[in-house]
Amino acid sequence: MACAYSELLSRAQAWADSAVSAGQLPRARAQSLAQQAEQLPDSLFSCLGSATERPLVVAFLGGTGVGKSSLLNRMVGYEIAKAGVERPTSREVTLYHHHTFSLQRLPGDLPLASVKISQHNDDRNAAVVWLDMPDFDSIELGNKRLVLQWLPHIDVLIYVVSPERYRDNKAWQLLLAEGAKHAWLFVMNQWDRGQTVQFDDFRRQLQIAGFQQPLLYRTSCLQPETDQFGELLLQLHELAGRRTIDQLAKRNEAIRIGHLGHYLRQLLSDFERRDYQGLLNSLDDVWQPCQRDLLDGLAWPAQQLANFWAAHPGQKADIRLWDEWAQSRLSDALDELVLQAVQTGIPGKSLKDALQPIRDHAGKSLGAHAEVTGRQALLNPGGGLRRGVLKFILFAEAALPLSALSWVGYQVFSQYYQGVVNGSGYLGLDFAVHSVLLIGISWLLPFFLHKKLQPSLNRAGFRGLQKGMALALAAVAAELKQVIASEREAYTVSRRQLSDLIESCTASAVIDTEQSGLLARALPESGDRVV
Repeated sequence: MACAYSELLSRAQAWADSAVSAGQLPRARAQSLAQQAEQLPDSLFSCLGSATERPLVVAFLGGTGVGKSSLLNRMVGYEIAKAGVERPTSREVTLYHHHTFSLQRLPGDLPLASVKISQHNDDRNAAVVWLDMPDFDSIELGNKRLVLQWLPHIDVLIYVVSPERYRDNKAWQLLLAEGAKHAWLFVMNQWDRGQTVQFDDFRRQLQIAGFQQPLLYRTSCLQPETDQFGELLLQLHELAGRRTIDQLAKRNEAIRIGHLGHYLRQLLSDFERRDYQGLLNSLDDVWQPCQRDLLDGLAWPAQQLANFWAAHPGQKADIRLWDEWAQSRLSDALDELVLQAVQTGIPGKSLKDALQPIRDHAGKSLGAHAEVTGRQALLNPGGGLRRGVLKFILFAEAALPLSALSWVGYQVFSQYYQGVVNGSGYLGLDFAVHSVLLIGISWLLPFFLHKKLQPSLNRAGFRGLQKGMALALAAVAAELKQVIASEREAYTVSRRQLSDLIESCTASAVIDTEQSGLLARALPESGDRVV
């Protein structure tokens, strides 16, 4: 009979498990949802092997000394009391059922140690199971908890008061909280001591609580000939019909669906507080100072590593770029990001877990990037313009001396030829000096420029390391954005599924208002619809 609720609860639990796995829902909230187990009157009889139709579950509720026990014995007959069934102690519930039902066990959520089970042979009450509950206003704190554990399994509550205690606040608060979930009969017992003004005042209180025509009766075990006990018993048996039980079951199911929907809406409200876009916008404010600090703080070990490479080409240096200070600075930035996420409603644990790989591998990644770019810089030191000038000078270093030698050779050959033809000397000391100077200058000048413009391996390695560290930290920033985007995507999926669940609950949480006149009087008007 509770198929719709069972299906919705299963879907909600499956969603909660998925949301927990995705880090979008704290496990404690999922466990709270799982605790909304199916506690319906039907579940009390899932273990009744011989029953084809379950009976009406009726419980007596009231304060201490209002006569619940005597009224119950009067309803079920003195034969049961004479058989040795005693009034429950302050910590017990007594369950009376007809012998045709075979009660093997109770649902797991009920405290077996606090239950007495007795059978009777009264065929007039075969369609009713009676529950004698502890005094709700007892000083025993366990009594209230015991009553609340049994309430989901009850169809009809007989609220018993006395003329002196009909304004009992504890039981009245329970009526206001649980009124929509049950059918109610009201009894002012010990009427031999009551007055009409008390009865009328009690009726007005019930009308305020939503019972416009409450099923209210006067009973007295001392003067039974003057009370309404027969009418009470007759109408209780009328409520025990199959139609009434089905209507109560449907109503209870719809109410539970409504409560499930209300709980899910609370979760949705928490989801809607999450501001992933705001977290993305604040990422630069957190990361940029951290990146500057890391680049400045790692400059010294980078310089030491560059010096080692320049002095010992090809050897492996025992110098680490990433140290404890750098790891601490990175952790501080990531913790600050998580704190900002928590302040915007984003689950901190999920984000922290997602950031853990970055926390663990950032140092190794930075070291690898920096070493690659540093070694590449050593292979090609200097800027592009400088390397072009050096290539030109290297060419000039060979070309200019050759050009000078060629010019000098040409002059020697030309002057020699002229000297042979004219019979005169063809070379002098000045020519020899000038030729040597020309050849020397044509070689020394490009050699000197090449030496002076040759880039420093120290500076090249240092700049390469700095470039690699900057690239690695930029990659970390990209990873941070990707982590937040992934968390946002998981949030969007969970939120959409949760909204679909709420829509299903809203569509199903409508109580059928077509009830018999008697049942309509036993139900509060305020509980006709679950919002």
